Amino acid sequence: MSISPQHSRRQFLESSGLGFGAIAMQWLLQRESLGETLVPTMKPFAKNVIWLFMEGGPSHLDLVDPKPLLNKLAGQPLPSSFKEPLTAMGEKGSPILRAPRTWKQHGESGMWASEWIPHIATCMDDIAVIRSCWTNGINHSGGVCQMNTCIDVAGRPSLGAWVNYGLGTENEDLPAFVVLCDNDGKPTNGSRNWGPGFLPAKYQGVRFNGAGKQPIENLNSPPNLSRERQQEKLSLLDRFNRDHAERHSDQSELEARIRSYELAFRMQVAAPEAVDLSTETEATKTLYGLDKKETNAFGRNCLLARRLVERGVRFIQLYNGTGSKWDSHSAIEANHSRLCKAMDLPVAGLLKDLKQRGLLDETLVIWGGEFGRTPMSEKGDGRDHNPTGFSMWMAGGGVKGGQTIGATDDLGLYAIEDKMHVRDIHASILGLLGLDNMQLTYEHNGRPERPTINEGDFNRKLIGA
Repeated sequence: MSISPQHSRRQFLESSGLGFGAIAMQWLLQRESLGETLVPTMKPFAKNVIWLFMEGGPSHLDLVDPKPLLNKLAGQPLPSSFKEPLTAMGEKGSPILRAPRTWKQHGESGMWASEWIPHIATCMDDIAVIRSCWTNGINHSGGVCQMNTCIDVAGRPSLGAWVNYGLGTENEDLPAFVVLCDNDGKPTNGSRNWGPGFLPAKYQGVRFNGAGKQPIENLNSPPNLSRERQQEKLSLLDRFNRDHAERHSDQSELEARIRSYELAFRMQVAAPEAVDLSTETEATKTLYGLDKKETNAFGRNCLLARRLVERGVRFIQLYNGTGSKWDSHSAIEANHSRLCKAMDLPVAGLLKDLKQRGLLDETLVIWGGEFGRTPMSEKGDGRDHNPTGFSMWMAGGGVKGGQTIGATDDLGLYAIEDKMHVRDIHASILGLLGLDNMQLTYEHNGRPERPTINEGDFNRKLIGA
């Protein structure tokens, strides 16, 4: 084929289009040589993830990790046998704060839960509580960033983006990664929490507004705009964008914007049905607490998460207490009592609904915040941030329920047994999805990047191994 000087770049690309098959093959072979994958590299237990993110840091000491010694030593300074905690974790010399909880064992497994989560307590046989979590992020920005991206500073992809990149979508008409917040507030760090980092921008999460009349902004076309007219406008816009993309092929943001327009157009058909809760039975709505003012907001999001899972959405993250509402430096009794009342019933409803529909086996449900709370008091009636030992729990998606993994010390300050750093938590989530955290790679700046930054292990105790 001769190339005339008069040929434009577009004409050259069009005339040489048959060679793109070889380019694609070379790209696939290169990905394989780098260890990249778009399919599971291990046996998958789960297909989807619903992450219930309690923003602000819930107190493990008052929910799932009972510590009788707290009440015995209440008002006293931290025993000398405990090393001095990080300076930002409570005022120096702060006395121990009692945890006036009523604890009971539940189910055949005898798992412990406090009176603050009576509905989740009925699901303990399906839940694995990890009592030995720890993180480097001591403040909210660093903690939320690390729990989402594996590192406490900005710049890396979120876990949802990695999952989207590694597994793709099962429904081309809906986003593969969706974020829902329980109020109009902005989570700490904002959209960075579900951003793509150095991955192509198309893998980032898409925030929905919840299951209201307009859960997705600008989803509905103006009444005077026909679908045919809209298609013509989008086609013209697509031509402009692709002309620009040819001159700036290194910018993934534009390609992501083009794809988002195409997805948005398809979503106008699929999304309204997906977010329409009016088709649910009254019994189902009651199960999620939609009939109660305090549980309605988060209940709607939990129900919407189930509907999205049914329709092939891969990764759904639900923020509860959006805007660090779980942060309880003072008045923890009032703060946690209110938040638990709004969260407990919807979460239990989600677990029970997934189970009765046969979806829990393939859906991994994760519950937790960016860190826990200290046994020492702050401001007399609150607890400070505790990154050195806290609890999260998982259910479904291959997880063996009715078990606790790891332990904190007698006061719940430090993780001491079977410790799981955030990198181990992410590696375990990826492992349950069939993705090896050391094999899932993306070449960035000449080096293969991995979701857990070359560390982290799949804790196989989660699956009873």
